[in-house]
Amino acid sequence: MSIRELSEQEVIRRESLKKLRELCIDPYPAAEYKTTHNTVQIKKAFEENNETPFDVCIAGRMMGQRIMGKASFAELQDENGRIQLYVNRDEICPGDDKTLYNDVFKKLLDLGDIIGVKGFVFRTQMGEISVHVKELTVLSKSIRPLPVVKEKDGQVFDAFSDPEMRYRQRYVDLIVNPQTREHFKKRTVIMNTMRQMFNEHGYLEVETPILQPIPGGAAARPFITHHNALDIPLYLRIANELYLKRLIVGGYEGVYEFSKDFRNEGMDRTHNPEFTVMEIYVAYKDYNWMMTFVEEMIERVALALHGTTKVQVGENIIDFKRPYKRISMLDSIKEHTGIDISGMDENRLREVCKKLEVEIDDTMGKGKLIDEIFGEKCEGSYIQPTFITDYPKEMSPLCKKHRDNPDLTERFELMVNGKELCNAYSELNDPIDQLERFQEQLRLSEKGDDEAMFIDMDFVRALEYGMPPTSGMGIGIDRLVMFMTNQSSIQDVLFFPQMKPEKKAVELTEEEKLVINLLKAQSPVDLSELKEKSGLSNKKWDKAIKGLTKHKLAKVNKSEEGLTVEMV
Repeated sequence: MSIRELSEQEVIRRESLKKLRELCIDPYPAAEYKTTHNTVQIKKAFEENNETPFDVCIAGRMMGQRIMGKASFAELQDENGRIQLYVNRDEICPGDDKTLYNDVFKKLLDLGDIIGVKGFVFRTQMGEISVHVKELTVLSKSIRPLPVVKEKDGQVFDAFSDPEMRYRQRYVDLIVNPQTREHFKKRTVIMNTMRQMFNEHGYLEVETPILQPIPGGAAARPFITHHNALDIPLYLRIANELYLKRLIVGGYEGVYEFSKDFRNEGMDRTHNPEFTVMEIYVAYKDYNWMMTFVEEMIERVALALHGTTKVQVGENIIDFKRPYKRISMLDSIKEHTGIDISGMDENRLREVCKKLEVEIDDTMGKGKLIDEIFGEKCEGSYIQPTFITDYPKEMSPLCKKHRDNPDLTERFELMVNGKELCNAYSELNDPIDQLERFQEQLRLSEKGDDEAMFIDMDFVRALEYGMPPTSGMGIGIDRLVMFMTNQSSIQDVLFFPQMKPEKKAVELTEEEKLVINLLKAQSPVDLSELKEKSGLSNKKWDKAIKGLTKHKLAKVNKSEEGLTVEMV
């Protein structure tokens, strides 16, 4: 017997499925079902036409049902919303055979079933716009019951709100929580607004490789795989920067890409190993131009979503109206710590970190030490949009040296609500300087920094052919969506975030089930004591314990006191 047994409701629904087939009703028909309207269109058209009835054909999931003798009501949900259905026995069964109403609608249809209806729109005596059903078609039978969300006096009961369940079963979350569907619609609006702006400027949307021989463009730990036909290792891209800049070398003057990137690093409320980034590169521009461009882009996104630049993000109201504050990284550190780190070498920076109680390790070079100071002491202070500019050279191996200070680079990051939102440079286009920066990254890698960049000699070769002055910018789409929809976890803006595997159902013997039930009463428990309570023979006992440890449902521990067994 499986640990997961069919519930009473699942058994009943399977019986209903069987009866539908016995009535020669296909519960999963193949034919196209042509609809004329959705729920929102019906209500809008009815009100705009002075509530004149008109014919409609709609389809969706039945989310409510009130049986009332010869006439009943139901609630139909499609992608856009819900609408009430009025179902009259003699209307959908005009002849002598009333099976469709008496048996199918009243007894064999369940909440969650997908149906199609034809009829006309009217307003009930209770004032609700509804569809008077003339025809009803079963389109898909649901054999697993939905969680029923109930609402009374403004309070929601039995909501499908457990994050673990919502992320694993996003399909259920989307069905029963309409606000979840809205968040993902807003994600599309955000990306389309950005695309529209880029296309207005004449920039070209492109695609670059996901499998790369050298993972470049960022400091991150990659995922590695193997290409059997070529017999070479390949990496899932950590960024698409170097390929996009190759296209600028090739003659395009503006390219962008919405890309899936992958970093084999930790997971938390703001990081997922697979994430979406938009990167854009524009020739003959610098990072000052890009700051103005980013301000316009973010402001347009806020207005497209909310009709205002002011957006609720957690406990804060963030105003995305341009222009945004600008401050250099070194000035920011000085402002928040009182220490001017300009010109400090690695040893002095380590002393500063120790003084400020910033946690570091021996693998960190100068750039990472500065990054740790800023992240620990400054970053969280920037709630309203702020450009942090002019990063030290050691932090930015792909960025052009600052025109006024060779120890700095022409780089900025946009901080919002204490988090980085985007990163941009005046791109390094000096091939000799670029090779030297790569070689410094190699030295950091040899020192133990597993996020240091690889040397991409083909990219250096591309630069040797000449890349025009260029500004590039990358923005995390997932984090932007989090801000714009006021979500505190990245898992809430990804349809299918990475999760630990679910424990699979396993077949248990009667003896194993007996031991599990005893362990539920007391765990851990002395092994010999548990054996005595079970009453099993030596052979059956040994087999039961081996089976449970194999299934990782129980484990045996050895200590000075003896052997104990406990549930995992």
